[in-house]
Amino acid sequence: MNLAGYSSDNVPFLGRYDGTPGQPGGSTTAQYTTVNISTEPPKDHIIWSLSNFVFVNVFCLGLVALIFSIKLDRKVAGDLEGARRHGSTAKYLNISATVLTSTIVLIYIIIITSITISVQRY
Repeated sequence: MNLAGYSSDNVPFLGRYDGTPGQPGGSTTAQYTTVNISTEPPKDHIIWSLSNFVFVNVFCLGLVALIFSIKLDRKVAGDLEGARRHGSTAKYLNISATVLTSTIVLIYIIIITSITISVQRY
C-alpha cells in the first residue's frame, strides 16, 4: 500500500542496533507474568450422593447431600465459585453420612455377635 506523498523506499535506522531486542542502551531482559487459572470443573459427587440417599440416608444427610449435588447447575450459569462451594458441601455431607453409617453398621454387627455368643452359652 503506497500512500500519496510517501515513498516506498527503505528508511535507514538512525540508531545503533546490535541485534538484541529492547530499548537502545537499556536493559534487554523481559518480564513475564504468569496467571494460573484452574480449568478443572467442580465435582458434583452425584453418584455418591445418590447411593447415600438410597441406601444410607442417616439423619437425612444423603438427601441434603443430593440437594447440594444437584445445585451444581450454577456452573452452567457461570458461577464456578458457587458451584465449588456446593460441591465441597456435598462432599463433606457424603463423608459424614458414610462415616455415620459405617459406625452404625459396625455397632450393629458387634451387638448381634455378642447376643449370638451369649445365647449359645446358655
